Amino acid sequence: MPEPTPFAHRLTSRRGMLFGAAAVSAGTLLVGCTSNESKDEEPAANDRPAADDKPGKAVTIGFAGPQADHGWLNAINDNAKSRAKKYSDVTLEITEGSNDTAQQIGQIQTLINKKVDVLVILPADGKALTQVGLQAMRAGIPVVNLDRVFASPQAYRCWIGGDNYGMGLNAGHYIGEQLKGKKNAKVVELAGLDNLELTQQRTKGFDDALKNYPNIRKVARQAADFTVESGQAKMAQLLQAQSSFDALWNHDDDQGVGALRAIDQAGRDDFLMVGGAGAKSAMDAIKAGNSVLKATVLYPPTMAASAIDLARALGQGKGVGGLAEFEIPSSLTLYSAVVTKDNVDQYLPTGFI
Repeated sequence: MPEPTPFAHRLTSRRGMLFGAAAVSAGTLLVGCTSNESKDEEPAANDRPAADDKPGKAVTIGFAGPQADHGWLNAINDNAKSRAKKYSDVTLEITEGSNDTAQQIGQIQTLINKKVDVLVILPADGKALTQVGLQAMRAGIPVVNLDRVFASPQAYRCWIGGDNYGMGLNAGHYIGEQLKGKKNAKVVELAGLDNLELTQQRTKGFDDALKNYPNIRKVARQAADFTVESGQAKMAQLLQAQSSFDALWNHDDDQGVGALRAIDQAGRDDFLMVGGAGAKSAMDAIKAGNSVLKATVLYPPTMAASAIDLARALGQGKGVGGLAEFEIPSSLTLYSAVVTKDNVDQYLPTGFI
């Protein structure tokens, strides 16, 4: 599962292709500033080469991720594959996902030996795979680090991932706004694995948001394991311990399937529920409006599609359209949107199974 956002950091590839456009353009701007040309004749910042949908230089992208043993991780693979097919100039070399660290390192080293142009890596364990990320960068292959961050920013050129703290923050604010007119409101939390930093960040964001609503108190919390079975068991415990409360935040929509089973079995409908991550099943329930589930906070698997876009831009020595900089950013944190019945149709195509 995902880990937190790293500090921004920028590296230059030994191939020189990452900042080739920047170096040329910076030199042009320097000449313009020291010559007799007027400022009007200087190249505009938005004239730099930017990646777009038009076919360009052929790029081979190696993609390595963990085993797709969770709906979100399966959606990561699907998003990467479908995005690569969009571009006639992209060839995608994708490995068979593995949660075994040694096996994933071996898969990435195979891609390095094949001399792919760019690597997109979602490590099963960011710390354990840091060395192979460094190996790729030293070989002149820029790395797009997807979601679970390497231990060293030297191991990647760009990081892109979700916002775990933001998930909790936005879930808390949504619940807070729904309950702000209720005195002595009570909420409960069904968290994920407590030994994961991402779980701690989601809880921290949620607690920080609730501080803005003095009428709301969190009365109980249970940690589950991101599975349907654990969600059902831990939710049953919460319901048994809490005879009444006003809102529930569940960190993960997969375990939320089990939580909803427990809620149905207990015959409870006296509270609202907010999910997490953005599963299609959750969005379908929100749209139907026939359960306690009223919203889910996204942790978008579309980040894998964006990682392919960034890798393609790197391979072609281009920047990002709509930004003034000549290079792609070194870090991109995605927004955790709240999906409700009002906007569910917009986000439903991104829901994962």
